[in-house]
Amino acid sequence: MKTFVSSISQKEFPINEKFIGGAIRKSIFYSILKDHADFTKKSTIALSELNFYRQKYLANYLLEEVGELTSLENDVLETIANNEMITAKSITADEGADFSVGQRLADAVASFGGSWKFIIIFGLFIAIWITSNIVFLMNKGFDPYPFILLNLILSCLAALQAPVIMMSQNRQEEKDRERAQKDYMINLKAELEIRTLHEKLDHLIIHQQQELLTIQQVQVEMLDDIMKQLNLKRE
Repeated sequence: MKTFVSSISQKEFPINEKFIGGAIRKSIFYSILKDHADFTKKSTIALSELNFYRQKYLANYLLEEVGELTSLENDVLETIANNEMITAKSITADEGADFSVGQRLADAVASFGGSWKFIIIFGLFIAIWITSNIVFLMNKGFDPYPFILLNLILSCLAALQAPVIMMSQNRQEEKDRERAQKDYMINLKAELEIRTLHEKLDHLIIHQQQELLTIQQVQVEMLDDIMKQLNLKRE
């Protein structure tokens, strides 16, 4: 397998990882130049070493934009370095989340209390309660009009249900904040990936231009040889 020696580390790498200094984006080229003053446009660098300076450039870019890297920005840089998907990482984190019994109970109560099923069941309960006391028990039952016991039950139910629903709403707000953070991370990674993609496209364009120039030079040399041969035949 063909190899080359990197001008950065003086180590051997596969030839398919070879990058020329002239094909690197200027901002990243200057970042390499800060650490290696002898690095020129004709110097070579391996893909793994170039990725290190790309990540360093992205980190410096974020520092200039936001002032200080938070855990979100560090997570984005980590996913770029490890070539991971943010969505896959988020799904794994969600699956590993351990909710307490109280949290699950609050979600269940809020879900049931905000459904038509609860409204219909509770409406039937109140209708049966009032009908049984007025019609069947002739308003002399266990809770005659004005239904003091029923009002007490309704008040207690509302007093207990309200904080449970608020707990569930607080958990929903936490989920919304987490979704907003994930959206921010995905958008940030997309922006950084686009910047890296531009650098790769520049490299490909420069590489293709170099190949075309080489082909043109070979064609010119071939034409010169043909012209020489024709001139010799004429002579």
